[in-house]
Amino acid sequence: MSQSESTTATPVADASPAETSRRGFLKTAAQAGVAVAGITGFPYVHASEKITLRYLGTAVNQDKAIAEKFEADTGIKIQYIPVTTDDVTKRAVTAPNSFDLIDTEYFSLKKIIPTGNLMGIDSQRVKNAGKITSLFTQGVVAGKKVGDQGTAPRKVMYLEAPNGKTFAKDATRFMTLIPTTYNADTLGIRPDLIKRPITSWAELLNPQFKGKAAILNIPSIGIMDAAMVVEAMGLHKYRDKGNMTRQEIDLTIKTLIDAKKAGQFRALWKDFNESVNLMASGEVVIQSMWSPAVTAVRTKGIDCVFQPLKEGYRAWAAGFGLPRTLSGKRLDAAYEFINWFLDGWAGAYLNRQGYYSAVLDTAKAKMEAYEWAYWMEGKPAAKDIKSPHGDVLAKAGSVRDGGSYEQRMGAIACWNSVMDENAYMVQKWNEFVAA
Repeated sequence: MSQSESTTATPVADASPAETSRRGFLKTAAQAGVAVAGITGFPYVHASEKITLRYLGTAVNQDKAIAEKFEADTGIKIQYIPVTTDDVTKRAVTAPNSFDLIDTEYFSLKKIIPTGNLMGIDSQRVKNAGKITSLFTQGVVAGKKVGDQGTAPRKVMYLEAPNGKTFAKDATRFMTLIPTTYNADTLGIRPDLIKRPITSWAELLNPQFKGKAAILNIPSIGIMDAAMVVEAMGLHKYRDKGNMTRQEIDLTIKTLIDAKKAGQFRALWKDFNESVNLMASGEVVIQSMWSPAVTAVRTKGIDCVFQPLKEGYRAWAAGFGLPRTLSGKRLDAAYEFINWFLDGWAGAYLNRQGYYSAVLDTAKAKMEAYEWAYWMEGKPAAKDIKSPHGDVLAKAGSVRDGGSYEQRMGAIACWNSVMDENAYMVQKWNEFVAA
C-alpha cells in the first residue's frame, strides 16, 4: 500500500468507557491550570493556549475521528495538511517550517534524513517507546527474522544523534519516526469467480485471467508486486527486489509489457476507489490490492479475499516525524500527540480497520476480547466483526485473511522502497504504461 491512496476516513467509533482515566485527568487538570509535568515527563500543554498542530501527510492517514478524539482528550487541535506521498517528501526536504508533525513512509527517509530537517525523536519522552513492536526495532516477529529486502523499518529506525543525518546501525535513544500504521499486502481475488485455490503471485500473469487482471500503477510499489510475480514464475531471483539493478528493471518491465500486449490487464489502477470498483463489478478477478479495499468490497456483500501466497507479502509502514525547527510548547504538544497515539485508543481504532498498531499491548486494552481474537490472533469471530462506524466487515465464525499477526507479518518477503535507480525505474515503468 502507498499512503497516497485516496479513500474516505472512517467515522469515529463509540468512545471506550475506560476513557475516564489518565487522559480525562490531564484534560481536567489543564483546564484548571494545574501543572502535570510528572505524568507525561514534560510540561503539559494547557488547553487554554489553543495550540494547533499542523499535521502533514496523505489523506488516508488523516482521520477526522482521531483528530477529534485527541482534541477532546487534550485540548490540542490537529490541522490536517493533505498532500500526495511525493509531496510529503518534497515538503520535508524544502519546507520543514510548514508543518509540526509529518506522517510519512519509512522508505522516504533515505531522501529526508540527509537534509537534517527532521530531529531525532527522544525515546525518553515517549512513554511506550520500549513497547513498540519488535518488527520495527529488530526486524523480528515472534522471535523470528522477517524478510528485509527494500526499506525495512529497522534499517532506518534510529539516528546516531538528535540532529543526526545518518542512520544508526543499532538502537539508540533517537528515533527517526514513531510507527503509525503498517501492513503486509498481497493479491486480492474474487474466489466466487475464480473457483479454484490461488497460492502464488505467479497467478497474476496466468493467461487464464487474461483481461481480468489488474496491477497497481504507482511505479515504486507496482514494480515490487511485479518482482514478486517474476520471482514466483521462476524467471529471476533478485538480490534485493527493493533495489534492483538496471538489468533487473529491464527484465521486470519486459515481463509486464509482454503480458500487457497479450491482453492480460483489464486496468492499471492508481486510485483506491478504482480498485474497489474493478473488483466489486467483477471486471477484475485478481489484482494488486490493499487490505482496506478488500474490506470495502466485502461491505457491499461481495466475496473478496486478501489472499495469502506461498512467496509471502510486500510490506509497508508509515510513522510520525518531527521537524528540526519545532521547539517550546509546540514541541511539547507534538510529544503529547505521539504519547496519546501510542496510548491505545488510536491503535484499537486502526486495528479495527485492518491495519496494525505500533504498540500492541495498549491497543489490546481498548478492544473487546472477541475483536482482538479475530484481528490479531487469527481466531474465528465469536460475533460479527464491525468497522469503527458499525458496518459489518466479517460474519461470526469467519477468520481473517492471512490468519494471525504472527502468521501474516512473519511472512514478509520485502518492503516498499525507493531504489538507487529510481529515475531509471520510473522511466521504464512509464514505457510499460504507454505500451
